[in-house]
Amino acid sequence: MAIRSTLPPIDFIRMRRSVMAANITEPGPTPDELKIIIDAGLRVPDHSRCGPWRIQIIGKKGQFSLGELYAELFAAENEEANEDMIEYWRQRPTTAPCLLAITCYPNQDKIHKVPLIEQQMSVGAMCQNLLNGAHALGYVAQWLTEWPSYHDNVKRRLGHDPSIKILGFIFIGTAVALPKERNRIGAGEIVSNWDG
Repeated sequence: MAIRSTLPPIDFIRMRRSVMAANITEPGPTPDELKIIIDAGLRVPDHSRCGPWRIQIIGKKGQFSLGELYAELFAAENEEANEDMIEYWRQRPTTAPCLLAITCYPNQDKIHKVPLIEQQMSVGAMCQNLLNGAHALGYVAQWLTEWPSYHDNVKRRLGHDPSIKILGFIFIGTAVALPKERNRIGAGEIVSNWDG
């Protein structure tokens, strides 16, 4: 079990940062902890109760299966692919102990009232909450898309129609080493006042 954050919530949010999937190792969250993380993830704005989010928990067997597919696709579709590159993609889904695939299933019955972009933004908000939930329990996480998120064969392997959007994969576990703080875009660069 990881050590939960004792920071005041506002300080925790201001200091949270992702850890690269390559630097995430065991242990990952227990089933009970993962349920807490997912419960936190679902506390997002959801106009008209559309519920467009879907979360797949990809266990180790699924991670290895997905890795084999990644390697096969990468080798077939990249002329410059060498063994190291192919092996990188074979291992990619197994990098962290916990892997979630996040998809958007737009609520078509409410699309006239809640446009697609609003439903997709709700899924994005859920992804951020999953990151926050993982970090609040003392784990680290990274939200990645990369080319597999957009590949129709990956979507099919995961049981989705190619029209469905994978909004990312979330890797969760324990940091090999805590990352150094990086330069960030500050409020002074993006905030302005408008008085009409």
